[in-house]
Amino acid sequence: MNAPAADDLTLAQRLTAARDRLRSRLAEVIVGQDAVVEEALIALFSRGHLILQGVPGLAKTLLVTSLARLLDLRSSRIQFTPDLMPSDVTGTEILQEDPSSRTRALRFAPGPIFAHLVLADEINRTPPKTQSALLQAMQEGQVTAGGATHELPRPFFVMATQNPIEQEGTYPLPEAQLDRFLMMSLMDYPSLDEERLIVARTTSDAAAALTPELDAAEVLRLQELVRRAPASDAVVDYAVRLARATRPKDPLCPDGVKEWVTWGAGPRASQALVLAAKARALLAGRLTPAREDVARTAAPILRHRLVLNYQAEAEGVSADELVERLLRALA
Repeated sequence: MNAPAADDLTLAQRLTAARDRLRSRLAEVIVGQDAVVEEALIALFSRGHLILQGVPGLAKTLLVTSLARLLDLRSSRIQFTPDLMPSDVTGTEILQEDPSSRTRALRFAPGPIFAHLVLADEINRTPPKTQSALLQAMQEGQVTAGGATHELPRPFFVMATQNPIEQEGTYPLPEAQLDRFLMMSLMDYPSLDEERLIVARTTSDAAAALTPELDAAEVLRLQELVRRAPASDAVVDYAVRLARATRPKDPLCPDGVKEWVTWGAGPRASQALVLAAKARALLAGRLTPAREDVARTAAPILRHRLVLNYQAEAEGVSADELVERLLRALA
């Protein structure tokens, strides 16, 4: 691996300092959820997208809106409902008349997806047809409408929230769309002390004033730094072996896993493991990732990419349990 340039060393120090400031400011409005906050920052600086899953009332939306304010990014919120149409997300062409010439022409009216940070709220409340409107945008950073391609602003970061799919009135996201999310974070109930603090804060007139800590240009530079960060052959090999071990027909898949998995993670998971490991290392003040960084990001990267079979559901085996078995097997 080549030694990092002096400019990259300076950027790395700025990223670590930014991490500390962002976490400190978010703690003023978000009680607990430290792991989720860390995963959100990893996804952002990895140039990926994040899906947050949890029951209503756990501050999923508050986390997204607070992060947008701290990053000084243009943000938008899309409330996904059963009657939402794809054009309500991406935009549509409208017929517009020139007042002077009286000529008419089609003009593209951008939808709410044309923002730096897009909150896709309760994404599993809308049918798959509308969910799929996000696919091209999330993967390619552009939208096609009326035969023309429109570039989305950079940085472009989608944070989607969803309620557990067992709840009434929800539609499971297709595997192809889930794979577009770099990570899936699980938001759990707060502890007793945390809930006391939440109630005390939210039932008083005190409100945290969030001011920007980074702007769009700085976020872009830090995202590019993560891409340039070197990763050793050993780290890359570990990430690839971990992803391949989720596939039941692969020789690397251990016996304690293959009987519960129908489909494992694809190559995009290997890429995500390396990128997230790089981002985690840089956020912690280290210039190169270690195997530990891959292992610590494995669950949020793999849990939504594993398709478990009926036997796993019948025996109550979760995706996170399988990831833990894989990590032990490859240790």
